[in-house]
Amino acid sequence: MASYPINGLTLDQANTIIAAARARGRELGLLPLTVVVLDAGGQVKAMQREDGSSLLREDVARGKAFGALALGLGGRELARRAQAMPGFMNALSDLAGGRAVPVPGGVLACDAKGVILGAVGISGDVSAQDEVCAVAGIEAAGLRPDTGDAA
Repeated sequence: MASYPINGLTLDQANTIIAAARARGRELGLLPLTVVVLDAGGQVKAMQREDGSSLLREDVARGKAFGALALGLGGRELARRAQAMPGFMNALSDLAGGRAVPVPGGVLACDAKGVILGAVGISGDVSAQDEVCAVAGIEAAGLRPDTGDAA
């Protein structure tokens, strides 16, 4: 049997995250969501955009996940740092080619030891609700979410 490299999250985990995140969004009656799952190397592992999700939601969701993964910090901590250090966040945005979105809704997906396996970004409703769905998805995959706040 051939062995293939895995860069963090598996495709099955990514699909579980998306399905559970979308289910939580429907349970809460949220606006249509777009869910992006990045692997540990920052590459898109899986993405789904619900019917009715607006045009830039994929970019915003990817930016939330990318920002969290780029600095190894959940979106809540990135938002705090954006408030406290706008110059740094502007530089980060420039360095990242505008791809980092420092707000809640970008959540790191970690194993039981805290090793970052990837990140989830969701956009569609208010950021706090997007984050609730990301956490639900990550937990459904048997992983530990890191939102940037203490657990």
